[in-house]
Amino acid sequence: MALSVFSAKLSTGVEDDKKQEAFVFPKFVVMGHRGFGMNMLQSPDEKMKSIKENSILSFNVAADFPIDFVEFDVQVTRDGCPVIFHDNFIFTQEQGVIIEKRVTEMALHEFISYGPQKDGANVNPMFRKTKDGRIFQWKVAKDDPLCTLKDAFVKVKCSQGFNIELKFDDNIVYGEEELRQTLENILNVVDKHAENRSIIFSSFHPDAARLIRTMQMSYPVFFLTNGGCEIYADVRKNSLDEAIKICKEGGLQGIVSEAKAILRTPSAITRIKDSKLSLISYGQLNNVVEVVYLQNLLGVEGVIVDMVMEISEAIANIEVKNEEDDEENNGRKCQIMFGEESKKELATVTSTGSGGYLRTAEWRRVCEERKEMEGETVKNLDLGFSEIAAKRKRWRERERIVKEKKRNVLI
Repeated sequence: MALSVFSAKLSTGVEDDKKQEAFVFPKFVVMGHRGFGMNMLQSPDEKMKSIKENSILSFNVAADFPIDFVEFDVQVTRDGCPVIFHDNFIFTQEQGVIIEKRVTEMALHEFISYGPQKDGANVNPMFRKTKDGRIFQWKVAKDDPLCTLKDAFVKVKCSQGFNIELKFDDNIVYGEEELRQTLENILNVVDKHAENRSIIFSSFHPDAARLIRTMQMSYPVFFLTNGGCEIYADVRKNSLDEAIKICKEGGLQGIVSEAKAILRTPSAITRIKDSKLSLISYGQLNNVVEVVYLQNLLGVEGVIVDMVMEISEAIANIEVKNEEDDEENNGRKCQIMFGEESKKELATVTSTGSGGYLRTAEWRRVCEERKEMEGETVKNLDLGFSEIAAKRKRWRERERIVKEKKRNVLI
């Protein structure tokens, strides 16, 4: 029996760790990163500065596109309120000096005083510090106030799923009681307001991910990892194999990996699947549509993306094209053409530690190993999607029937 995130809550049949059930997404899922996409204030691309990330506006704009979830980061203020904010610190300016304040050390009223206010005022300006130490004023084309987790449940339509990332500082050692109290504050809001919304939890913090699994059995929990793209003092964060161990020991449902780690070690996908774990990916590489297709072919079940409009619509279009090909031409292959820029980007990001590259021939070999199981073929970068098309056709028909039943009930 497989568990599905698209039911309101998961079966509680996983209490027996010895009988871990496989977690299954009923279709390839697309998730909006921090809503409609993260803000990169230093980027010349205006799309990365269009809408304030992790805001109600960003979530609702993303929900207008054919995506399944919005992903966002949750921290808990000093007075116990779960708020949505990615960075550990808020940077602001006082008397001409840039100062930083840790989100978890603020009370709620102070946290929401930064940035634009609901009455239109902008009392405390916000800045952002990049990894290289540069500081930029947080200016976007469409700004929006900071928000709480409760705001998201109340103001974002229930049909939009939530991927709630449990955010903790990598440089702090948290005790179990501190983790537990933080997670209880988050779960209290979820329990009161979730209703029938699809929800998954995820975290880069191994202990937080395992602990929230023991505190609730209703929603799936995923372990976030960059798969070794960066090295941490905690070795559990440094590889996909360590991520598998954490999930198996903690009874978690899946892994969210940096896409580069998956492309560098595609053999890990088989180990993840053999462990009855789901796999989705994140990272800037997921803004390249060809890379998303490659991951889908290799067995990745979903992607977290910044270019919500471009990626979601491209996938929706290819699903329609696949269905047309399947119906009119008896499963004719749907060809994905790779431009020179995409080829260069693929070569760069899949570079291995030894300086080699995951070449086209190697992609073909990996995919052909999966051919009998997936019914797909790969030849000269023409990707065979007949089996995927058939699966998506069944999923879309099932969704149509469900929607029709709901419509009849309302009538």
